[in-house]
Amino acid sequence: MNNIGGAMVTQYLGAGAPFHDRPGRIWMDGSMRPWREASLHVLSHALHYASAVFEGEKAYRGRVFALEQHSRRLRRSAELLDFNLPYSVEALSAATQEVVDQYDVEELYVRPVAWRGSEMMGVSGQRNTIHVAIAAWATPMAPSLDERLRGVALDVSRWVRMAPNMAPIASKAAGLYMTGTLAKHAAEAKGCDDALTFDCRGFVAEATTANIFAVIDGKLRTPGPDYILSGITRQTVLATARAQGLEVWEGDIHPSELQRASEVFLTGTAAEITAVRSIGARSYTPGVITEAIMRAYDEAIGRG
Repeated sequence: MNNIGGAMVTQYLGAGAPFHDRPGRIWMDGSMRPWREASLHVLSHALHYASAVFEGEKAYRGRVFALEQHSRRLRRSAELLDFNLPYSVEALSAATQEVVDQYDVEELYVRPVAWRGSEMMGVSGQRNTIHVAIAAWATPMAPSLDERLRGVALDVSRWVRMAPNMAPIASKAAGLYMTGTLAKHAAEAKGCDDALTFDCRGFVAEATTANIFAVIDGKLRTPGPDYILSGITRQTVLATARAQGLEVWEGDIHPSELQRASEVFLTGTAAEITAVRSIGARSYTPGVITEAIMRAYDEAIGRG
């Protein structure tokens, strides 16, 4: 198997490289295909009716962190959108590893995706073929701990997280990220890095693609799982914090409570542990708890 590394990664897999025109191979519907040939029809149901689910995964030195959890969640996400994947958790994990094994780089982002095909065109898609693909690409090495502790700036978005009775929010469904894109674009237009969203009741929810934690009155607090997507990194951080003896509380956080927070950070597969330096006009100084969680997560993913 040919490895992709060195100058080729810089040229083809770095920032700005168009995703439709890259070297390597993508696993699609049971076999590896040349990257440029992994395509779908313009009349695919998923493109018109958002009948697609996906995962975001990271591989470190050839090993995908929490791979089985991600593969299991992909299948569950599809079930919540009323379709079943034609591959088991084990088969999805094996295919993911086959994709990762192409590369000889330190860190990869991995994107499994499943969608309804083009046999039917209409809201109903019950006879459409279910397709699955898995791609991966190199990501830059993480900045130093000190650089990561400088933190990001969050806008406060006017868009809210969908209610549990409006959409299957426990699914990592493509359609649920439409408001995330709108919120992110608005934040970037203001010079911010990301945006904080509230849930349908007005409580703190999450950033556009990451969960949020805050240290308030000495406790590590995070919104409960009923109105957000409870991320795999979020679950890892909860376990890590409890193992470190921190007092952890999951539940509703009123926006006004963020004024009392001493530290805030985000968690997610791509975000990993990202310190927050401001939310709107309120500034924060990343402290010992954020740093401790960062160090523990670095250890968990094998970043020495």
